[in-house]
Amino acid sequence: MNGTDTKEVATQIKNKELVKERRRQIVDAAVPLFIERGYHKTTTRALAKATGLSIGSMYEYITTKDDVLYLVCMAIHSEVEGGVKEALGRPLKAQAALAEVIREYFLVCNRMSDHLLLMYQVTHFLPVKWQKKVLEAELRITDIFIQAICELQGRGALPELDDATVNLMGHNISVLGHTWAFRRWYFGKHFTIEQYIDQQTDFIMRFLADDKE
Repeated sequence: MNGTDTKEVATQIKNKELVKERRRQIVDAAVPLFIERGYHKTTTRALAKATGLSIGSMYEYITTKDDVLYLVCMAIHSEVEGGVKEALGRPLKAQAALAEVIREYFLVCNRMSDHLLLMYQVTHFLPVKWQKKVLEAELRITDIFIQAICELQGRGALPELDDATVNLMGHNISVLGHTWAFRRWYFGKHFTIEQYIDQQTDFIMRFLADDKE
């Protein structure tokens, strides 16, 4: 979890690595509880028990239950950004580079399906200033896809598209990753995650094919 994304969550602990570790522990314990019991019905006592921490220890890393929900949201964005940026750094050429970015993003969405579902169900419970930060993080991820397409266009690996189309494609990639989480109850019966990635990547690449110029 990127500390710059969660600096507004107060902590009494100075050790940044320990804070990161404990907050991830809290997040991973909170997600199944919030899904099973509902955000409002999950008590801090139950949350502390699930984390293996005492209530007093847990409150050294957070101050309210809203903090936990915010950390859940930012954990998703942090993992997505890390995975996608790592994929962008791989020495691949042409459309294979974009395909690798898409693949890594979809794999993160698969790993964090429960987190994504929870984020969309309960983000509106957050304070307005944190809702804004969550939305900004969503747009940062979309911008990674937009920048990847623009970079590949600059290398001559993709056809030239107008800004509006590139922007739309960036958002489409973002939404298609989330769609696996939202509809995995259906897709999981008919596709493996690898098959879903292959099908959706083929769809995106056909849109970006040379004959679209």
